[in-house]
Amino acid sequence: MKIALAQINPLIGAFSANCDKICANIELATAQECDLVVFPEMALTGYPPLDFLEKPDFFEASSRQWDRIIRASHATGVICGVVSKNEESSGKPYFNSALFCHQGKVLGVVHKRLLPTYDVFDERRYFEPGQKSGWFEFKGRRLGITICEDIWTLEPFIPRLYYRSNPVQDLAVASIDLLINLSSSPFHLGKSKLVEQLLRHHVLSTEADCVFVNQVGGNDELLFQGHSLALDRQGRIAAVGADFEEDFFVFDTKRRNVTVESTVKDTDWLVWKALKSGLRDYAEKCGFKQAVLGLSGGIDSAVTACLAAEAFGPGNVQGVAMPGPYNAPESLEDARELAHRLGIGFETVPIGELFEMTKKGLSMVFQGKGEDTTEENLQSRIRGMILMAISNKFCSLLLNTGNKSELAVGYCTLYGDMNGGLSVLGDVPKKMVYRIAEYINRNYGSIPERIITRPPSAELSPGQKDEDSLPSYERLDAILAAYVEEQMPAEKIIGLGWDRRTVEWVVGRVTANEYKRRQAPPALRVTSKAFGLGRRFPIAHGYREIEHI
Repeated sequence: MKIALAQINPLIGAFSANCDKICANIELATAQECDLVVFPEMALTGYPPLDFLEKPDFFEASSRQWDRIIRASHATGVICGVVSKNEESSGKPYFNSALFCHQGKVLGVVHKRLLPTYDVFDERRYFEPGQKSGWFEFKGRRLGITICEDIWTLEPFIPRLYYRSNPVQDLAVASIDLLINLSSSPFHLGKSKLVEQLLRHHVLSTEADCVFVNQVGGNDELLFQGHSLALDRQGRIAAVGADFEEDFFVFDTKRRNVTVESTVKDTDWLVWKALKSGLRDYAEKCGFKQAVLGLSGGIDSAVTACLAAEAFGPGNVQGVAMPGPYNAPESLEDARELAHRLGIGFETVPIGELFEMTKKGLSMVFQGKGEDTTEENLQSRIRGMILMAISNKFCSLLLNTGNKSELAVGYCTLYGDMNGGLSVLGDVPKKMVYRIAEYINRNYGSIPERIITRPPSAELSPGQKDEDSLPSYERLDAILAAYVEEQMPAEKIIGLGWDRRTVEWVVGRVTANEYKRRQAPPALRVTSKAFGLGRRFPIAHGYREIEHI
């Protein structure tokens, strides 16, 4: 059987445009005499549509496109992710489904059985779970259809068994020849290797060939890698889709000797590609053609500028340097040189006069109070105001340049350097930012070396360095990875050998700065646990993990 895997990048709610892509790929599969073409989960609606599913018109508009897909199946079988209606009088109004059609007829509709409700997922809010696994006899083969979470049922690959049913096991009992999985599985580092191992386990247990078709592209903070896979029944990878790009490729089950040796990608390349894809899609899908960002002469703004130049094109990116009373001359020199190397726009807007005027205007209110972090934050907020003004005037997307390490412990200023329509590095720890910068320079040479080698500083007070206020980034990032991403309790982190005082400080700062993160722009997700959609804590509470914090 010749099976086409159509890895597409849908726009949520753009039903006609998404259907155009689906039909174009069906035509391509037909032209290549494929027996079957498979699309990702919810390919017609885009994933995740969230509370759009509470609008009846959203479903009705998507379902009106079904006829086009069914008609297009005149010569090739089609399996496509859709939302279907629950006709029962009780339960959630919709199913997350796979539409299976051929020769202009619907052969069946299979409903997703396992609905994730953890991390970034909240599918039980919208969908009714399917009650049985779907398999079909098609062209002499028995096809078993699953949707995304339906295959995540094995303890080595998940923290615990969340479900009492096992769709893949049910299909194994039915003696399927081909396991099909439609997915919209969000990216994080290490995910593609995990998926390969999971699919290989299922292939060996079912003794069936397997195709896994994953969505690609960015939808808000969620990124989708693509990396669709075909495996033969020996568990060997026979074909693999592109990373962070749309793709179409064919798996022929008769060609048993075709294998892919390795699909492991360099981590720095993956993060670079993921962020570039996410930034590009966020801008295009939200209608932005230009970007603006502050260029401080530091590592974070440099990496963000490089990504923006790639995603928007250099001529559509405006860098703005805003030197203040405590900026070293090297900062402005390096910012200008970076803009020159990238070919992006560059403006200098000094903030010294505005800063002094603001302090003078507040002098009566602040009478008797010495200068402290209030005046440091004033500088950041003046810069934020300038950038927002430029964003408004030129309809440009303001890119926030803060990193995950700073955001975690609140080393950032509300309404200042936290301003922005999108946080490009908000899920990238500081040490990883340096790794991406080194990757950029190995391949493009865009970043002046001094930006990488100078000690990081907010430059809001004389001689200020980040490590005057923070633990070293090596220590901070390691503790944050354990506490936020691996969700270890503080005592266990201390048991790993980290200094108690430092761990207690980090945990306390993460807890105390929830209110800041709630007001931060959406951040592109690249780690297994990002701040935002997948991490939800109350701001007001009395719980203390370490009692004396």
